[in-house]
Amino acid sequence: MTLEPARRAADAPRAAPDGGRATRLPSPPGDACLRAERARWLRRRLLERQLHDGASLRISALTLQLGLFRHRVPATDEDLRTAVGEVQDELHAVLQELREIARQIYPPLLDEAGLGPALREIAARTDSPVHVDATDDRFGPAAEGAAYFAVAECLDALDRDEPPVELRVRREADVLAVHVVGIDVRHAPPMDDQIRRLGGTIDVAGGPGSGTIIARIPCE
Repeated sequence: MTLEPARRAADAPRAAPDGGRATRLPSPPGDACLRAERARWLRRRLLERQLHDGASLRISALTLQLGLFRHRVPATDEDLRTAVGEVQDELHAVLQELREIARQIYPPLLDEAGLGPALREIAARTDSPVHVDATDDRFGPAAEGAAYFAVAECLDALDRDEPPVELRVRREADVLAVHVVGIDVRHAPPMDDQIRRLGGTIDVAGGPGSGTIIARIPCE
């Protein structure tokens, strides 16, 4: 793909604040594009809620009913009791898969508690040590969703033996600012695709070994 030369100030590369690698700022999306992107995140959150409050609850209820039915099966009919138990196990597996799918659409904890608790959850699952310093502010489903999945992608790139990484989440006026500090920027994903569509920017500072990625996303 061929990139056109920058023609406006917004298209010029921005130097990182501490002399790191420059980051090219995309042209801000139009109002229609921004509304469409925010609406897309709202649909993702709604779909997660439908899966959680609909299919997941129905499967859970069905599993409980099978458990009650299994206790009513005569002890002499061991084959039937075993078959019912196997169906329960399969339903448990389906329920876990459904919850994982819902989490990939829009994490329930992100919806219910916000970005800080959701990032702490994925930090606890990361092989490398990750410290989260986050406010309790809410930033809107679009900004929180984009930040969450961008950071999750970034943490997935960490190696087990890398030094500790710190995540800082702050509100700067009407902007959600996420700092990923202490990461090897050579191996970190650019994080820009989901953020760019919301009018956000990425700054990368530092280089091999230890650097900083700063994502800023306009919030609601």
